[in-house]
Amino acid sequence: MIFYFSATGNSKWAAEKLAGLISDKACDISKLDKAPEYSLKAGERLGFVFPVHGWRVPSIVREFISALNINHYTQFTYTYALCTAGDSIGETMTFLRKELENKGLHLNATFSVIMPESYIGLPFMYLDTYTSANTKYYNASVRLNKYATLISEGRGGEHLDKGTFPKFYSYCLGSFFEKYLITDAFFHVDKEKCIGCGLCSKSCPVNDIRQGESREPVWKRNKKCLTCFACLHHCPTNAISWGWFTNGKGQYYYGKKKVKECL
Repeated sequence: MIFYFSATGNSKWAAEKLAGLISDKACDISKLDKAPEYSLKAGERLGFVFPVHGWRVPSIVREFISALNINHYTQFTYTYALCTAGDSIGETMTFLRKELENKGLHLNATFSVIMPESYIGLPFMYLDTYTSANTKYYNASVRLNKYATLISEGRGGEHLDKGTFPKFYSYCLGSFFEKYLITDAFFHVDKEKCIGCGLCSKSCPVNDIRQGESREPVWKRNKKCLTCFACLHHCPTNAISWGWFTNGKGQYYYGKKKVKECL
C-alpha cells in the first residue's frame, strides 16, 4: 500500500508510477477518512509519498500518520518513503522518521526525486522553464525505475537529495516557513479576472476555500492552509496571487504543459 499526498500533481504522478512498477495500490491521503484504519496482508509493503513543504513534512501528512491505525504491522514490515521537491529536501526524512516512530512505525528506506518547481512564494523562487521541467521528468522517471527495483528487493538505505546545509534549511528556514509563510492570509483574487468556475476550491486539498456571493474564492482562515498554491496554479485565468511574491511568475501543475513521458 502506498499512501500519498499531492497538491500540484508531482507526488501523485510519482506515487502512481511507482505503484504501477511494483504492482501496488496508491491511495490519496486527502480523500481518506480522518481516522483511517488499515490491515496489512502477509508480506505487504507500506509506503508514503509526499511533496516537501518548507524542507519539512506537510502538516496534512503528519496529521494522517498521527491518526493512522495499522493492523498486523511488525518489525519485518518493509516501510519506505519517497518525497518530491523542486530542488532539495534538507532533513525532511528525519522529521518523517520521528512522526512514524511516534506511531510505532519504522523506515527501512528513503528516497527523493526532483520534480518541476511549484513553490513561488519567495522572491528568489521561480517555476522551471519548459526544457528544465522536461529534464526533471526524465530524470525522475529514471530514478523511479531504479527505486522500484530496490523496493521490490526489500533494500534499505537513503537515496536523498538533501542539498547543502540540510539542517539549516529544515530546522532554521523550515521553522520560519511554518511560523510565517504557511498561511492563507496573503491570498488575493483579482475579481476582474475571476470567472467563478470554482476550480480553486475543488483543487484545495484541505477545503480552505468557499465561493463568495459573486462566486469568487474566499479563504476560510481555518488554519488548515498548506500554502501549496494548488488554488493559484489551477486557476484557468491566473486570477489568484499570494501577496506580491507570485506576481508574473506563471502557473504549474503536472500535466498543464504537454511533456513527453520518456520512460
